[in-house]
Amino acid sequence: MSAGTVVGKNGEAAREPPWLHVRRKAFEFGLLPLPGLAHNDVVTGFRNLRVKLLQQAPPVWSLNINSNASYAAPASGGRKRVATAGIAAALEITESHAHLVLDTLASVLNEAGGFVDHLATTPVTEIDTVGADVDDLLIFLYIQTYRRVPSRPHRGAADVADVWPSTSAIDGFLPALSPMQVRSSTVSRRSMPSQAEEEVNQLAYVQKHLPNLLSLLSETTEEEGSSNKVITAEQFEHLGLLLKAKNPGNEPVHLSQAAPFFANSDPDMPAAPVPVPQVLEWVQQHICAASSFSKGTPVGKEEKVVKDSALVEGSLSETADVTMADASASPVSPTPSNAQTIIVPNGVLHLSKDWRPEGMTFVDGVMKASVLKREGDIKGETVKVSHCHDSVVYVLAPLKYVSVFGCSDSTIVLGAVGKAVRVEHCERIQLIVPTARITIANCRECVFYLGVNQRPLFTGDNHHLQVAPYNTFYPKLEAHLAQVGVDATVNRWDRILTLGMVDPHDAFLHPAGSADVQAEGATQLPPEKFVTFSVPRWNEADSEQQLLTRANPFLLPKPYLLAQQHRCKAAENLKQNLKNTPLEEGKKRELFSAIHGHFKDWLFASGNIRQLYDLQALDRSDSNGME
Repeated sequence: MSAGTVVGKNGEAAREPPWLHVRRKAFEFGLLPLPGLAHNDVVTGFRNLRVKLLQQAPPVWSLNINSNASYAAPASGGRKRVATAGIAAALEITESHAHLVLDTLASVLNEAGGFVDHLATTPVTEIDTVGADVDDLLIFLYIQTYRRVPSRPHRGAADVADVWPSTSAIDGFLPALSPMQVRSSTVSRRSMPSQAEEEVNQLAYVQKHLPNLLSLLSETTEEEGSSNKVITAEQFEHLGLLLKAKNPGNEPVHLSQAAPFFANSDPDMPAAPVPVPQVLEWVQQHICAASSFSKGTPVGKEEKVVKDSALVEGSLSETADVTMADASASPVSPTPSNAQTIIVPNGVLHLSKDWRPEGMTFVDGVMKASVLKREGDIKGETVKVSHCHDSVVYVLAPLKYVSVFGCSDSTIVLGAVGKAVRVEHCERIQLIVPTARITIANCRECVFYLGVNQRPLFTGDNHHLQVAPYNTFYPKLEAHLAQVGVDATVNRWDRILTLGMVDPHDAFLHPAGSADVQAEGATQLPPEKFVTFSVPRWNEADSEQQLLTRANPFLLPKPYLLAQQHRCKAAENLKQNLKNTPLEEGKKRELFSAIHGHFKDWLFASGNIRQLYDLQALDRSDSNGME
């Protein structure tokens, strides 16, 4: 197979199916800002780490297997799983950080297919009773060496100084905009790497490190006096953390079943182990950018080119990582006007400008408006809310992953999120979400109303953040919570976990000692400032009205409940006093006219008048859609 692959004008791929694509989830939601997790000496470090982890694995691990999940029993008599205590001892980290490692791995494991590890489907509050498979954990720890694509530098230092009181991690992302535009936009899409660049970088990373990854999963067999490294179908399936396979019809297939040397094998009659060089060659021949082969991708008439990195076959290598330092949009070869050319250190990718990654729904660039997304509007398992300003965004659907990026002066209400939420580079937003996990990085002056099953993680350059209990509901909330596995009886909104200022995965060099600087976490919103958020009631086509959620399913802490009751009582008393005050009819009209006038002034001054018009428009649109 040649190093370069060309997709012609008819969209036919030169690569033979099945196609292997990189799973974004591991890189977008699975990277932890714990510098101690990344090993520079991958040869010695991960070999020694494997030994330490196996030493911490109990001789027998009893699993109550979920009947809905298929699990391949581990080899070596079950000595392949470790829980929080074992991870802490092997990695020499605190138990809170070890639990974070285990929990994050659980959130990004592939739960689709025939070989699903039990950790991927276990409720988030019970993951320590299941533990992690050592091979999955090793792959997860290995990708902590990944470096993200660097942002494009801002063009004007004066713009940065005009916005922030001091330099921060966000400074490198600010664009060359007018002062008004700068104030209203935390992060410019022109300064940030595109989704395509990120995916190409992930592909380049996996291609480069395949020999190391396969070597970690391999075992040695003695044949005729010589030692050979081989891989079994079960061991190969552990690459499912990073790779997914698709057949010629663009349908997902099990990773091991996609490989001809493991096809049609099962636990009762497993296929024979295969030499590592043979597995490596096959993966190299079939791994490619998902953007080039996704069903429904607007191929158009342009030519797409993907050049693969040259990979060195053999055992673990010590070569430098792919940093994407040279990634840029540049016309290297003649391309159509509607094409985007992405250059990476090991290749070129041509994409149409209207390309969108598969399995992801975007709510992007909403300015001074309200937007509603419900179940029928969501395609795939990931939602990205990005670059929204002075807006209200409702995404009321059961979700797996949500990314909120570069938003400002907005209220964002999310449905139940079963895997993870990540919030980055936002300012002055209110985020309302029930979720299993949430990470907040590099944000300012935001309030997070959380119903969260695991400790909220705060990292990076955060300033003036507040957390509060979950404060709303919508008709299908409880059904969505049950569908994605979020437990409304467990809310750890106030047990925040704060890590360092430096993210070891970004592409920037950091000053010596900066990795040890403690990041600013979040304070609790005072109970007297806590208010319930009312989600508008649009037309509901639900026939089973008795099953609709009618109150916040998350129990409010007593101080917040008392403050809410006090506010409601005060409002009721004011209403009764106005009603019972003996006033002449003319005076009453003047009083109510003054109240209405002040309310109207507040609607205009706060900008909420626009939201009322938006909600009316959404309601009319919803009604028309149901006719």
